[in-house]
Amino acid sequence: MSGIAAPLHGVAAVVLDTDGVITDSAHLHAAAWKGAFDTFLREHPPQRPDDQRPFDVLVDYPLYVDGRARRDGATAFLVSRGVRPEPAVVDAIAEAKDSAYGERLRAGAPVPAFRGTVDLLHTLLSEGVLLAAASASRHAGQLLRRAHVVDLFDAVVDGTEAARLGLRGKPHPDLFLEAARRLRTAPGATAVVEDAVSGVTAARRGGFAVVVGVDRVGGPTHRGRLVAAGADVVVPDLGELVTQGAVR
Repeated sequence: MSGIAAPLHGVAAVVLDTDGVITDSAHLHAAAWKGAFDTFLREHPPQRPDDQRPFDVLVDYPLYVDGRARRDGATAFLVSRGVRPEPAVVDAIAEAKDSAYGERLRAGAPVPAFRGTVDLLHTLLSEGVLLAAASASRHAGQLLRRAHVVDLFDAVVDGTEAARLGLRGKPHPDLFLEAARRLRTAPGATAVVEDAVSGVTAARRGGFAVVVGVDRVGGPTHRGRLVAAGADVVVPDLGELVTQGAVR
């Protein structure tokens, strides 16, 4: 009997987001975003005092920027603080975030793959399931190489490829649809694994067979948002899809 838990039985392929799903790198993105946004808020404080509070990595990161392309994330956060997202401002914040993130990578910040995810990937491969990684980050390929898991994937679609192809960012399903196209599998035979609400929404809009949410935060808030966005199942670690069934 297969070692894959029920939610993924019968799928021909699985497309996984990178940060927070495959690699333990979401905290690096969150820290880079915090630096960029906090600098902006100090230098250009919004009118309402409550909107001047610093970027909260536990609240603002999953709500506004996680899983989104940099410009989309910057725009969403600025709007949430009552700031008009002028293109020059959005570009400056997005560039500051990317620069800070790149510096952390160049400084040798460790980027391990989650053990449970690696176990699931090997189990899926042993069952003949095709695998793809899809991320809005242009650093995704680099992260997968540093985590020593890039060779497990049949296809990788990153932010650089997305820009070249003119793919829209999440919550649009373009990234996942392109990954499925490269695997030559229909969305109806493909599962998506995501930790971001925008990514779960994108997968559901794309008509994918199964949408697995990953909640590494814990507590009911983020899990509830993933379910509300359309996740069929939510797990704290993907190893649960190898060793035991998952309960919605």
